[in-house]
Formats: sequence, C-alpha cells, structure tokens
Amino acid sequence: MPRDGHDIKYLFEPRSVAVIGASHNAQKIGYKILQNIVEGGYEGRILPVNPKGGEILGLPVYTSLAEAGGEVDLVITTVPAKFATAAVRDAADLGAKFNLVITSGFSEVGNIAEERELTSYALERGMRIIGPNIFGMFSASAKLDANFGPGGISAGSVAIITQSGALGLAMIGKTAVENMGISAMVSVGNKADIEEADLLEYLMHHDLTKVILMYVEGVGDGDRLVDVLEEATRLKPVVVIKSGRSKRGAVAAASHTGSLAGSDDVFDAVMRQCGVLRAESIQEAFNLCKFLSTSSMPAGENVVIVTNGGGIGVLATDACEKYNVKLYDDNETLKSIFDPVTPDFGSTKNPVDLTGGATSPDFTGALNAALEHEEIDAVISLYCETAVFDADNLTEMIEQTAESYRAAGKPVIYSVFGGSTAEAALATLTKKGVPVFGDVYETVACVGGLYRHWRNASAQPAGIDEAEIDEAAIARIVDAARADGRSFLLAQEGKDVMEAAGIKMPETRVAKNMDEAVRFAEEMGYPLVMKIVSRDILHKSDMGGVALDLENREEVIDAYQAIMSNCRARVPHARIQGIQVSEMAPSGVELIVGARKDPAFGPTIMFGMGGIYVEVLKDVTFRAVPFSRAEAIEMMKEIRAYPLLLGVRGEERKDIESVLDTIIRLGTVIQRCDGISDIEVNPLMAYEQGQGAKAVDIRVLLSENSGGGTNA
Repeated sequence: MPRDGHDIKYLFEPRSVAVIGASHNAQKIGYKILQNIVEGGYEGRILPVNPKGGEILGLPVYTSLAEAGGEVDLVITTVPAKFATAAVRDAADLGAKFNLVITSGFSEVGNIAEERELTSYALERGMRIIGPNIFGMFSASAKLDANFGPGGISAGSVAIITQSGALGLAMIGKTAVENMGISAMVSVGNKADIEEADLLEYLMHHDLTKVILMYVEGVGDGDRLVDVLEEATRLKPVVVIKSGRSKRGAVAAASHTGSLAGSDDVFDAVMRQCGVLRAESIQEAFNLCKFLSTSSMPAGENVVIVTNGGGIGVLATDACEKYNVKLYDDNETLKSIFDPVTPDFGSTKNPVDLTGGATSPDFTGALNAALEHEEIDAVISLYCETAVFDADNLTEMIEQTAESYRAAGKPVIYSVFGGSTAEAALATLTKKGVPVFGDVYETVACVGGLYRHWRNASAQPAGIDEAEIDEAAIARIVDAARADGRSFLLAQEGKDVMEAAGIKMPETRVAKNMDEAVRFAEEMGYPLVMKIVSRDILHKSDMGGVALDLENREEVIDAYQAIMSNCRARVPHARIQGIQVSEMAPSGVELIVGARKDPAFGPTIMFGMGGIYVEVLKDVTFRAVPFSRAEAIEMMKEIRAYPLLLGVRGEERKDIESVLDTIIRLGTVIQRCDGISDIEVNPLMAYEQGQGAKAVDIRVLLSENSGGGTNA
C-alpha cells in the first residue's frame, strides 16, 4: 500500500480544519470537537460541515466540504460508520491532506475489509488517515484542541501518542492533576495508516516537545518503528507503556525460540535496544515525563544523596543499585564538600546524612555545597518529617534550591515523606512544577531514567555488523525442501545451511542402513552421536530418536536398532530417510542462539543458556536484527549465566568472540533469507578461549508463502 503523502507538519500545524459531522446537538461528538477547537484558540480557518447547514458556535456551517471550498489541511470525520467511508472518499477527492477518522465500527469490531478499502482509497489520492476509532488530537504549536474529551488542555513539553482512546482521554485529566503540560497528543486507534513511527518523525524534531510518551497495545511495522526509535531516543527521551504483557504474541511449537518469544519478552528487549524507557505503570510513566521534561542533562555520573534520615538514605542506596544510578564515592572529596555543613554526629559519606536534627538552613547549605562543586553531577535530596524540622520553611527551601539547580543546569530531585505537612508540601510543589515525589523508589527511578537516556544519547552510534554468507546456496536448499513439500529442513540440509553461513558443526553423515552407520562410525572415530532423520519427526529426543556417547561398534549397532524401533513405534507413519551419525562434540558451556521472523519486529535474535532445560530456565534475551557486535555483547551480558562465559571457579574464559560470530551470522541469515522463518542452534557449545564454538544441533523452519529463498 503506497504511503506517500503530504508533509506531516500539516497534521500538527494545519492552516485549515474541517469537521465533517459538526453537530447542532451539544451532546454529540461533532459538537464537542468543534467546541474544543473554537475555545482552544485555534487561529486557522474552521469549516463545520453538516447537510443541514445553519450556524454552530457562531460559525457558518457548510452543507458539504465542496461547498466550503479552498484547500483543507486537516479533516475530522465524526459521522457514523455507515456514512464514514463516503465522507472520507469525498475529502480525498477534494485534496484534503490529513483525516482524523474519529468514527468507530471498523477493524476493532471485525469490519476489516471496509477499513482497508477506506484507507486504500485515501492513500491513492495522497490523503493520510489517522485512526479510525480515535478521540482526536491536540497540538500546542497550532493551538488546536481537536478531541471530544476535556477541553482546556495546558500547553507544555510532553507529547503523547496513545493507541487507547479511553485511556488517552483519561490521560488528559491526569495531566491536569499532575500539572504536566502537553506539546502534542495524538490518538492512533486502529492505525490503518499513520502509526507511531510517522508521528515520532515529526515529534523528535519538534521544538516544543522535550519528552515523548507512548501507550502501545500492538506493533505493526516493527522494523520501521525500531529505526525511528533509535534516532528519536538520541534526541530526546521516549517513555513507553505497553499493555498485554502476559499474552503470547505468536507460538511456534516446533521452535524453542518461538515458544520462548512471548510478545512482551521481545518487545521489552527491543525497546531497551532502541534506548526507550519502558514504564511499568501509568504513574511511573508520568513521573518520568514530568522529571525528564524539566530536568537538565547531567555532565557526568557522580550522584550524591543528601538526607536527614539514615534509613531512607539506605533505601535510596538500594534503589540506586536497582536503577543503575552511580553514587559518588570519593570520601575525601565528599568530606571536604560537606564537612562544613554537616553536624559532628552526621556523615559526609554518600548518602550524606544531616541527621534528624537538620533544619531547612542545613538542607540549603548542603544542597548549595553540592551545587557549587564540579565533581558532583546530580543530587537526590530526601526529607523525612521530624519533630524538630522547621516544616513551615520546607516548601520554600525546596522551591528555592530547585530554582538554583535549574538555573545552573544541574539535575536535582526531591523526596518528601511524612504526615500532613509533608503531603501539603508535595501538593504545593507539584503544582509549581518542582521535581518532588513521596516515595524514594519513585524518586530514584526518575534519576535512573535520566541516566539511561543520557548514556544512550551520549553513546556513539555503533553501526551494523553483518557476515558474509552464501545466500545462493541457502536459497537452493530452501527451494529443494519446498519442492519436496516440507516446511522444515532435514538434518543434513540444516548442516548445509550452517556451512553456507560459515558456522562450524561437528562432522556428520547420514546412514541409510545399519552397515553404513557402522562404517561411518569406524571412519569418523568415537565417541559419536546418532539421531533419526525424518520429515515427520522434528523433536527427535522426545521420540527416542537420539543416542549419545557411543563408544564402539556394538553400541552403534544397538543404538541404530533402538532408534529405529522407538521411532517406528511412536510415529508409525514417519518417513525415515536414515540415521545421522555425528562426531560427539566435546563438553562446553551449552548455549542457544535462535533467529526468527517475529510477527511484530521482523528478524530477531534470541541468545541464552541452552540445552534440554532451556524452556524451564528461560535465561534468554532478544534483539531486533540487524545490530552491531557491541549490541551483541550487551545482549550476552543480560543473561544470568553470562559469568560462565568469563570463567568461574578456576575455569578458563570461553571463546566469546566465536559465540558473537555465530550470533551475527545467524542474524544475517534470518535477515537476508526470506525462505527461512526460524533457525535455531541448541546447543551451541562454547569452548575455552581460542578453541571456538560448535553448533551441535540445528533446527530450521521455512517461511509460509515465500516466493524465494533469499531477499536478493
């Protein structure tokens, strides 16, 4: 479907807005949207359209869009579903640039065909669709409030993209309570055309927007979203909330990679890869947005905690470890900075403890000392209500020090905990836009988000690493399997794919009978592994089709007979091509590397601890392909078992470079070879440094409806 159209600037900064279905009834959506546009102060041309004509809110009503005449940048369609398609067609025919289709009753209720027809018609004529099934939008740049929810939205610096209409409308009210101004807000609904990536391309360069918040239920064009997010997060923080964490996106029972790749597991890992800040809750998302939209960027990672309570200081220290906030630990420098403002029975170590007897001047002195010292890059100030604290001065102290930090460009954040006085201070300071929270973990989580963004924005782009593979050879293997009517590769075919990809495997041959099995075994040497080769048996070990640690001729004969007997008994219909005789790979660290075409994000890679317990341990992580070797290293470090590769209990470091090479090569295969949907190495045996790694077992599934083996 072609997506060429007008500059998306005209969506956020339209010169003219038409409301199709503008209503004379104040209870109707068509009236409410028009009312918000008028009362919101929009200064462009407003064109209410209703076949009855007349006047609404002092504006002349046109009986049709054609009667209104002139160029229209933005159309808002509010008519019922049975009239919506015709209305959208008329707007497209008249050259409108963008159309907010408020109307519901399309794909969200199963009416997919009409939604596709509506969208296709618009796109063919250059008009872009937002929705259907949305509540509208807000743009501070144009003073345009085109939603049917609460009016009076405060302009600010947080842009919101939401897939949920009801939740989005509730967010408008929440922003007012939280004193969080909005620079732009767009409801995307069914995402028939315009998706998050389209909006991000504008918002990442939008001067009024400092932070972008997205509520996501599902991802469409994940490949493009990844590309745009990687660019956007280098420019400004992007906070994401996603629902559906517990649902499986796609289950591929024939693949560990597929069964382990719950949609949220992949989504979470890919968001980290892109530099996105994933929020666990709406409240956490709002906390991050409020803080990040007003905070300066730090100059470095030296963070100091200033507190009047030892216990809350310890809690904050624990939170700093959880959220990867680095506490400054040069005790000599800390002593020189804080000794003049700390009681003798206090502590100048980080956290700096002013003790329970601290007053507001004590806090002011300590915070000013931290502000003035260049070695300190950010400050977390924790206040516990005590009987001796001059609570009447609390609000003023925090407000004044916050302003000093803001003027100096150094981040500061506060936590205030206590009774009614503390709660009153919280409410007052929040209304004034001061970064203050009641819970210490909420406070530190915001600092953690700031530093995650700072590290991502400061890092040099790592580029992309791909491997040289024989794509033509892989295409021939895939095409031959398809010609044989199979949706997966047999053992020898999988080995051939590994060879074409440059990945080492143990020496392997396929025996057609027992005599061949014995002869191959004698020629290859012991120990050996034997596995069934059958298009009807994918999970070989479950069917008794695998024998390990075969040491001599007699064991080979026994294993051959046992494998054939087991498989014929358990899968009587199985067509058996032979038995694979393979070199027994030496013991090493068992890993798994899987690659698949994810339904949302396209080519993805999984890495983790392998072996037979992979689905029990679930010590795996994911990335979208392609990526750099540096990103592959970060991926490896995320699994709990990573220390095993570094060497533990006197063991040597494993050949991490060979493991990285395998990851990159499998990523290249899944990206370039359309004919393959899943490719998995389990186990990948990692040996000591310099001894490489070997793909002991390989499983390859083919894509459905693929016209060829590769992208070429």
